[in-house]
Amino acid sequence: MEKVLIIEDDKFLKDLLIKQLGDIGYTVFHAVDCEGGFKITKDEKPDIILLDLILPGLSGFDFLKEIKKDSSESKDIPVLILSNLGQEDDIKKGIELGAEDFLIKAHFVIPEIIEKIKKTLAQKNGNYKASAG
Repeated sequence: MEKVLIIEDDKFLKDLLIKQLGDIGYTVFHAVDCEGGFKITKDEKPDIILLDLILPGLSGFDFLKEIKKDSSESKDIPVLILSNLGQEDDIKKGIELGAEDFLIKAHFVIPEIIEKIKKTLAQKNGNYKASAG
């Protein structure tokens, strides 16, 4: 069973994602800040991380920078940023720091976010086939 770590301080969104992902068979962990995210990443080794950028304490950018260091055990875990930030500079910075993709909250609904998680995990595992067309 694949493990998803959600680092998100918005209770409504976090609870919705946890329920939806759990209902389709993922093991879901969550943290409301980067410190909790670091601990869960180390202890549980998630298969993918869904990361907000505006968090209490360290920012999501700081979290991403830390887990993508070359010496980090977590450097190969795909990270999808899910944020209200949507400026071109923010998107560019997230991708440069190692995020697989940058999803702007206002532009996606929960089923689309879940589909992005599935697609990213399938690509990571070598099971993704692009649809013809």
